[in-house]
Amino acid sequence: MSETNPPELDDVLRAVEATLFASEEPMTVDALAGHLGDLEKSAVRDALAELGAHYEKRGIQLVERGKRWHFETAADLAHILRREREQVRRLSRAATEVLAIIAYHEPVSRAEIEAIRGVQTAKGTLDVLMEAGWIKLAGRREVPGRPVIYATTPEFLDHFGLGSRRDLPGIDELKATGLLDPVDDAFEALMGDDDPDNADEEGGEGEEETSALEGDPEDQSEGDAEESDAATNA
Repeated sequence: MSETNPPELDDVLRAVEATLFASEEPMTVDALAGHLGDLEKSAVRDALAELGAHYEKRGIQLVERGKRWHFETAADLAHILRREREQVRRLSRAATEVLAIIAYHEPVSRAEIEAIRGVQTAKGTLDVLMEAGWIKLAGRREVPGRPVIYATTPEFLDHFGLGSRRDLPGIDELKATGLLDPVDDAFEALMGDDDPDNADEEGGEGEEETSALEGDPEDQSEGDAEESDAATNA
């Protein structure tokens, strides 16, 4: 920290640092200001900026995730602290698609997710994402039937190292990596659909009979579509 700071600024810096260090949860600027005796929010922001610069190249860093601040271990030192090997559980293609749709188009209902993907979405897929803490219920759409809508969480931003949803990869970046698929065209078609019956439909009673966690790298959503066609023909 700067040695030229006036005494009152040093006091704020130390108070903000101590509060974040002792806090069990990340804190917003408002929460910090209120906890420290209704300090001016601008003073808290200045303190956070200076603390962030001070810790930038140290073993722990001060980071902002979803407008909440906390200390975390520097990414390049994580391997030193890891005592046990983590078991990697890869999300299925279906779960990955659902998470991406929610992140880019939130808040969205299950019917809207299914319209974009082109196949039904198993409740288990949404359950897995909710258990991971990456999505949450965000209320209900104010249309007939009032379907539940979903949105991402601060834990989603934290896990993927994003300061906010503005840091998500753009269209051009996704196209360059081949991850976009036909999602954009499908979503535009959905938004241009003026049929209220289609807009309010909540996806029916059927569900995918698949697990949201898989070991087989094949495209699960394509398999679901084939099963649906086979059932229709039968």
